[in-house]
Amino acid sequence: MRTFKKVISFMFSRLFMVALMLIAQVSLLLVLLFAFSQVGFYTYLFLNLISLLVVLVIVSNNEHPSYKITWIISILSFPIVGGAFYLMLGNKRLSESMLAQANQAIEETKEHMPANHLCDRALMQASPSLGLQSRYIYNMSGNPLWEDVDSTFFPLGELMFERMMLEMEQAEQFIFLEFFIVRPGMMWDRIFDLLKRKVAQGVEVRFMYDDIGTIRTLPKGYDHIIREAGIKLCVFNPFRPRVNMILNNRDHRKVLVIDGKAAFCGGINIADEYINAVERFGHWKDTGVMIRGPAVWGFTFMFLQLWQFSTGDEIDYNAYRTPIDPCPPPPKGLVQVFGDSPLDRVNVTETAYRNIISRSTQYVYITSPYLVINYEMESVLCAAAESGIDVRIMTPYRYDKWYVHVLTRSHYARLIRSGVRIFEYTPGFIHGKTFVCDDEICMVGTCNMDFRSFYLHFECSASFYGSDTVIAVKEDFLDCQQRCHEYTLEEVENVPLHIRALRAVLKVFAPLI
Repeated sequence: MRTFKKVISFMFSRLFMVALMLIAQVSLLLVLLFAFSQVGFYTYLFLNLISLLVVLVIVSNNEHPSYKITWIISILSFPIVGGAFYLMLGNKRLSESMLAQANQAIEETKEHMPANHLCDRALMQASPSLGLQSRYIYNMSGNPLWEDVDSTFFPLGELMFERMMLEMEQAEQFIFLEFFIVRPGMMWDRIFDLLKRKVAQGVEVRFMYDDIGTIRTLPKGYDHIIREAGIKLCVFNPFRPRVNMILNNRDHRKVLVIDGKAAFCGGINIADEYINAVERFGHWKDTGVMIRGPAVWGFTFMFLQLWQFSTGDEIDYNAYRTPIDPCPPPPKGLVQVFGDSPLDRVNVTETAYRNIISRSTQYVYITSPYLVINYEMESVLCAAAESGIDVRIMTPYRYDKWYVHVLTRSHYARLIRSGVRIFEYTPGFIHGKTFVCDDEICMVGTCNMDFRSFYLHFECSASFYGSDTVIAVKEDFLDCQQRCHEYTLEEVENVPLHIRALRAVLKVFAPLI
């Protein structure tokens, strides 16, 4: 009976209705193309020629080879319809106005941020390779280095949540929330009650969540309930029945900013499994950071900039600046917060990850819920391990998406042969996204090691240089490692033939998964 009710509920959901309309559009296109192809030999030849031209365009495009191969195979397998599908769903070429807007966003960021003086004055002198990493992030995103006067690393979602509640209780001016998933439950109930109280006290509350991320978790019309509470709401990139590439560009960030004085970032969404209030895929291991001090302005501006892009509202950024403390505490190191957008065609986070691996001299420890990487990233990891670097990667033992887990494990054999150590978190699902290297640098943020995060999603991260947070991330990795299973080469090579075949098929379409 319960299953029947779930089926009925899903059939009347917005997700089902929109998906049905998308399927109808695709089906109509298929029928028209098929009918057109039956008109005659020359028509059939014309459609094939169009697909061939599309393949030539794909080959000449400045796209990743894995993405090209996926579409070339698809088009050549279905030449009549493949080209049309690529033009609708695969062509990531932006309009001139969109490209101009993306470039303007970077310049706008630099206008509202200080120059990257700390890079030249401090970091470049201490470590030229780290300085180049910081300079790259600044040049590509507009976000400079800040002194890390106060940062806290949270090894569990429940610890971060309690601190988030404590900081929001003290809000006097504004609270900004940006999350990919929001699911009603204990976590959201506590947050929503607090936000309503803060609105009554005159605190400005802005809430931005992704429409795809919440389409199956929030009840129909829930946006009206949030707005009726006095909260300014932005539903990012609404899921509408139009077949186009923009549907893939999701807001995967998880950010909380309070009064411009404290900011949180990490893997934690607003749902009870993230704080282990309910069990889903076993024990949920997640991570995040809280930053205080001048660097918070990076997250404040990042939030407001995406809000303006999404809503078209004109925003006075300076109204949300926090006065600089004339007597700040001594810095613990340096921090650089930055966003990554799919609109500027620059994969800042992926390149930053590769830079960390390439410049390592002792170790690189990585946690990610997904390991769906391209050949270049895999080669960088292998080269580091073959050079004697201690490279370790931690992924979940229990998974949320079976096909992604199959793809993740498909990379194990080559990595382990090269000396990379692979661990799976046996108590459950690990959702944290952390990089730590040589006791000198770490990154904590929202970006998974997969094609979606690198190429399609809006993401954000905090990169710490010489900070106490670096050691905290390292210690957390080593602690979690004690509860992991380390894979051997014999295990990863002893795989049934049907699993190998499935992996081969999934790898072809990995950029679309």
